[in-house]
Amino acid sequence: MRILDLLIIRTFITTFLLFVIGAPLLFLIGDIVENLDQYFGQGLTPYELLTAYMFMLPEFISWSFPIAALVAAVFTVHSMTQHREILAAKAGGISFHRLMVPLLSIGLVLTGVGLILNQAVPLAKRQSGQILRNESYSSLLRSDFVFKGSDERTITAQRLTIEPPLLNQILMEVPNPITGKLAEHIQARDAPYSEESGWMFRDGYLRIVRENELNLTFYFDSLRTNGFDENPSSLLEVPQDEDEMTTAEIDRMVANISRSGGDPSFLIVKKEQRTAIAVATLVIILFGGPLATGSGRSGTTYGIGVALGSTILYLLLFRIAGAAGKVGAIPPVFAAWLPNLIFLVCGLILLKRVRT
Repeated sequence: MRILDLLIIRTFITTFLLFVIGAPLLFLIGDIVENLDQYFGQGLTPYELLTAYMFMLPEFISWSFPIAALVAAVFTVHSMTQHREILAAKAGGISFHRLMVPLLSIGLVLTGVGLILNQAVPLAKRQSGQILRNESYSSLLRSDFVFKGSDERTITAQRLTIEPPLLNQILMEVPNPITGKLAEHIQARDAPYSEESGWMFRDGYLRIVRENELNLTFYFDSLRTNGFDENPSSLLEVPQDEDEMTTAEIDRMVANISRSGGDPSFLIVKKEQRTAIAVATLVIILFGGPLATGSGRSGTTYGIGVALGSTILYLLLFRIAGAAGKVGAIPPVFAAWLPNLIFLVCGLILLKRVRT
């Protein structure tokens, strides 16, 4: 049995590596062909493009994991079916369920690798995005700016400009460090930045919130607050795109949007999909293995067709469910995990129907 396990693992890993290397290259070529004119129109050099696409590789590899796992699982089981190895194993008292153990074990390992890889994807994508957008700190402008400090204070502004460094229409909320409840509320027309004095709030008011007492409100022409010392460069590190946000940054943004009465569904979907796409590697192996046994002794074309059709179906469900979750048609967490749930149920049904 140990020899058979090693044979299954070797066949799976060989096929998986071929596709996990080849698929990102296809993604990369497709993106280059689609956007090359735009990139050169922005004045990007070949070196900048190469650097940007190197930073894209973690995302492309992450997306290729479930696709490569499905192809590898289908090819491995289909090959064993063609060569009657599964039939011989059954004759020797080894069930198909037992043959799935090495495949599912690899799936668990790959899921763990995928979860770790997904932590690097937003940071790498942020670097790539800054290059491809040809951003420079001197010309960057952000609308609907939101920032959460290390002390949990939240700063929102209608606009952040870097040259000159200025925040417009600012709202700052400072929580009580002990209770977590709102302690200070500051609203100001704008706040310029200088190296000497930092951010100087102008033309606004400060409201001190006191429990069981009347709130105190002070109007000011200018105000320098402690606790907001970030320079414009550090504020620039806050990504514009949710694809470039780390999980912690998404959590902070969700809290900010929820507190202000907005709908953070699109961010919740994005966060959950990152985990779901990693877990999909295991789920898809469970689905693809039993599915491939239905080929009998059909040719390799059948196995390729099964893998391709299943991949298209999964990606279609992933897109549709994600879009429905982002607009609030279905709960965002459910939307992110729905494709995995469907493939898991189908995989268990197929596994149960396989004659052991």
